[in-house]
Amino acid sequence: QLEVEITDASGKTIDGPVRLDISVIDQNDNRPMFKEGPYVGHVMEGSPTGTTVMRMTAFDADDSSTDNALLRYNILKQTPTKPSPNMFYIDPEKGDIVTVVSPVLLDRETMDTPKYELVIEAKDMGGLDVGLTGTATATILIDDKNDHPPEFTKKEFQATVKEGVTGVIVNLTVGDRDDPATGAWRAVYTIINGNPGQSFEIHTNPQTNEGMLSVVKPLDYEISAFHTLLIKVENEDPLIPDIAYGPSSTATVQITVEDVNEGPVFHPNPMTVTKQEDIPAGSVVLTVNATDPDTLQHQTIRYSVYKDPAGWLEINPTNGTIGTTAVLDRESPYVQNNVYTALFLAIDSGNPPATGTGTLHITLEDVNDNVPSLYPTLAKVCDDAKDLRIVVLGASDKDLHPNTEPFKFELSKQSGPEKLWRITKLNNTHAQVILLQNLKKANYNIPISVTDSGKPPLTNNTELKLQVCSCKKSKMDCSATDALHISMTLILLSLFSLFCKSFP
Repeated sequence: QLEVEITDASGKTIDGPVRLDISVIDQNDNRPMFKEGPYVGHVMEGSPTGTTVMRMTAFDADDSSTDNALLRYNILKQTPTKPSPNMFYIDPEKGDIVTVVSPVLLDRETMDTPKYELVIEAKDMGGLDVGLTGTATATILIDDKNDHPPEFTKKEFQATVKEGVTGVIVNLTVGDRDDPATGAWRAVYTIINGNPGQSFEIHTNPQTNEGMLSVVKPLDYEISAFHTLLIKVENEDPLIPDIAYGPSSTATVQITVEDVNEGPVFHPNPMTVTKQEDIPAGSVVLTVNATDPDTLQHQTIRYSVYKDPAGWLEINPTNGTIGTTAVLDRESPYVQNNVYTALFLAIDSGNPPATGTGTLHITLEDVNDNVPSLYPTLAKVCDDAKDLRIVVLGASDKDLHPNTEPFKFELSKQSGPEKLWRITKLNNTHAQVILLQNLKKANYNIPISVTDSGKPPLTNNTELKLQVCSCKKSKMDCSATDALHISMTLILLSLFSLFCKSFP
């Protein structure tokens, strides 16, 4: 659009301005272009003739109101050319690519490849020979549908497994013509008969599609030496309606169980018995019972001791009677929580022999067979101490209640007319020794007896060693001079010692 005016030499406007419109006429100087690639389409195998696969659209920069941008589409080349050189057609105006072969020919499993490449031409000028062209490649993939059921490669498979063993025993092979990358190919196996005890499981190998049949519960030859399983195979995806699973989608597995010499089994295991401690050596504890699972082999069993930590027991190798070889002691370090544990073996006569292990728990009842013990056994006091309570004694007993506390504390008879000390009970387990007067520096032995509450009671006679020391300037000198020896028995243990006071 221009504005034009006429002026004289002086610049005075003579006429105008007036508008001058210049129209630029389009020339066909731009080729069609495909800008949205890559172009990939999918069509399901067996689709009916005329199924739309995809749309191809090109762009032309020329005037869209003229034939310069009027496009027409055409297929220049199809690769591969089988089963038909004209598998597809493109709508010349819309660019829609559709199938033109029958559903029977559109069969993925009979094609050399499920991928086709089409060279698509777009020509302007309405497709006339003078028009300019542009090309693009369309890739069309034939998608699989589940139109082939999986089929076992044979009707019967064989497997052998030893009794008592678990794990994979055989791989079941199948064939499937569908696409391995889809659920139409992936197999799902099911045991439909012959597995009432759930001893078998089957899983799919994701790489090979084989069925891995496993024993998950050990098999027993004596119960059944043979097993027959009926197994079916299906796909993850359902079959198309007009296809069904046939006889080849089931197979039989014949499993032979091999006999193994199994070890004898104790009944029960563990075995438990209660005995009083201190029963004499040679006493019978119990008679064990072990049986051999190999009932068809008629084997004999002999017994032996496997672990007897304290060396208290023996077993008759023929009849399994367990007896004592020593006195049982509940207070032994080999007894935990009143229970003594020993292990025994039952060995069959197989070749080679098989062994079973049985555990025996003997609960030991307590007997009053331990005298009380006393602590401490040494006390120190200053010869001028103001506090004459010299020590608190404690008693303990390895036995159990009622064979322990309350304890009875007593002093043995003191020699001489003058009594030097006395003992006073504080509670069921402790007593206090008190001097009746200050003693000169020396070592003294105080005889003390402590008695438990068992029936009959046990008494421990012991001595408490008392050191009377000289104490000067916070220093205690306990070197003995003129030691006085007095016998007595001591059985208590001390909770604390008396602190001696020293005076300057």
